[in-house]
Amino acid sequence: MAKEQQSYSAKDIYVLEGLDPVRKRPGMYIGSTGTQGLHHLVYEVVDNSLDEALGGHCNKIEIYLLPGEKVRVIDNGRGIPVDIHEKTKKSALETIMTTLHAGGKFGSGAYKISGGLHGVGVSVVCALSINMTAEVCRDGEKYMQAYKQGKPQAQVKKIGDCKQRGTTITFEPDNTIFSETVFDRKKILSHLRQQAYLTKGVKIDFYDERKPDDVFEYHFYFEGGVNSYLRYMARHSEKVHSNPFYCSGEKDSMVVEAAFLYTDDYEVMEESFTNNIYTSEGGTHLTGFRSALTRLINDYARKGGFLKESEPNLSGDDIREGLTAIVSVKVVEPQFEGQTKTKLGNPEARPITEAIVSDALNTYLEKFPQDTKAIIEKAVLSYKARKAAKAAKETILRKGILDGLSLPGKLSDCSSKKPEESEIYIVEGESAGGSSRQARDRRFQAILPIKGKILNVEKVRLDRMLASEEVKALVIALGTAISDDFNLEKLRYHRIVIMCDADSDGNHIRTLLLTLFFRYFKPIIDNGYLYIAQPPLYRIQKGKELKYAYSEDEKEKITSSAEYKDKPGISISRYKGLGEMNPEQLWETTMDPKNRVLLRVTIDDAVTADSVFDMLMGKEVVPRKKFIQSSAKNVKNLDI
Repeated sequence: MAKEQQSYSAKDIYVLEGLDPVRKRPGMYIGSTGTQGLHHLVYEVVDNSLDEALGGHCNKIEIYLLPGEKVRVIDNGRGIPVDIHEKTKKSALETIMTTLHAGGKFGSGAYKISGGLHGVGVSVVCALSINMTAEVCRDGEKYMQAYKQGKPQAQVKKIGDCKQRGTTITFEPDNTIFSETVFDRKKILSHLRQQAYLTKGVKIDFYDERKPDDVFEYHFYFEGGVNSYLRYMARHSEKVHSNPFYCSGEKDSMVVEAAFLYTDDYEVMEESFTNNIYTSEGGTHLTGFRSALTRLINDYARKGGFLKESEPNLSGDDIREGLTAIVSVKVVEPQFEGQTKTKLGNPEARPITEAIVSDALNTYLEKFPQDTKAIIEKAVLSYKARKAAKAAKETILRKGILDGLSLPGKLSDCSSKKPEESEIYIVEGESAGGSSRQARDRRFQAILPIKGKILNVEKVRLDRMLASEEVKALVIALGTAISDDFNLEKLRYHRIVIMCDADSDGNHIRTLLLTLFFRYFKPIIDNGYLYIAQPPLYRIQKGKELKYAYSEDEKEKITSSAEYKDKPGISISRYKGLGEMNPEQLWETTMDPKNRVLLRVTIDDAVTADSVFDMLMGKEVVPRKKFIQSSAKNVKNLDI
């Protein structure tokens, strides 16, 4: 979209309503008051700077994490206007910072493209910060205003001269609003990397100065834009075809960029954006892209004789298997579903995206016949595997429901039929299974032992995976079915606990199970139903006094504590496996809700998690080898 010379002064700031509702119901504006909402504050301020970059007014953004969990964002954009606003009779800077729905994104033309219709960004940050300061350099002069919980502490005042231009926002989240006010550096870097790829030519510098003697810095700058991001997303996978697809076009003031390539993976990785905002739930632009891809691939599959006349069209799922894709649109007036802007609702985005992608994809498929052949062959293989997987799933469902074998024989089920109070332990080996059966509370605890290491589902298709007796037993025990038939409401247990030995084999089995849940039962993780048991590593006894240590540090702390100090005869036993514990010990340390320690499995960044599973569990050896070599120095104790 061509850069335009636009006015940007107080008359371009539109005011819709006040700021008071934000502190009363913060979740309505930032999604939650947990860690997700906390980081959303950073993103809102950064996104304002990125809006300046999208308009061609800014090419450098700096982000600082400061001691006391304060954040500072600096850009070299035009600087927020400071002249008097006609309606509010206050400085435009104060109006923007303290009034909800006030900004240059509401029809004034100051921003042709911006981060969305809601426009609540920086004022919400101001309302939810215990302290906030805005500094503006405009027309050679520097201005400042301070705020406390959304209230200005004084009028905007000139504090000096400046040669450069831009805006600096410094804020400290209000700990009476947020349950946690410690920022996650990795989470912020992931967002910044994404934005740097989508805003090519803009330098983004990040500094973590929370520990003055250990400053961390990271710098982003990408000229390749969406194409560079595509290569980054697929960096751990083997490519199916040589030439990635890329297109860009504009129609009716809407800009569309799309890129994709196929890998030998089985899962789909699609990311969609509107005005650089990540639309995690997709929307009309992603629907248009999918429609174009499905229609064109089917057309070429028919023309090329890959599908017989008697065979049905390839489904969208068949065609998208192994797809890594990015769809990015720039819309003048985006309409999002939900305050947190996770799904695009503009109806015109679908036909425009579909038309632009269709034209470019038709050219691509004609230009690169070998790539076309490879893509279609992968889709046809997916279609055949899907038919085989469907037959396998139906067999499992018949076994589980129709033939009276509703639960696998190796499962020791609990007597409770209420999922909210029931839990299942997935236990490694028959020995540990026997101990845990005796240790459990039969009323609400079920035990499912698994034999050896399950299949690495990252490397096999669903049809082969469902041939595994261990996986079949787990699917039937959970009750949810799998893949397209998955139904979370049928989950039989609301606590699913992976319980493995604390050695290298146990860690491997745990990783294989986590891979299975991430790929095929992700809603179970998303709803907080998956846990990892924490059995003790050491049994420490002195006379009748008995304690358990769950880590090396805890062992040292116990043995050097007042109860043990200067007393001989301390007995320390290292547990190599769960089977070494008698049922009483296993109950007391690992299964008793009063004493046990369970780690809940969460996914804060699904894209990063997806990439990690690809690297560690996928077919590509080189990335995994590099990771092992670089991480080996961090391993303190290794059981082999």
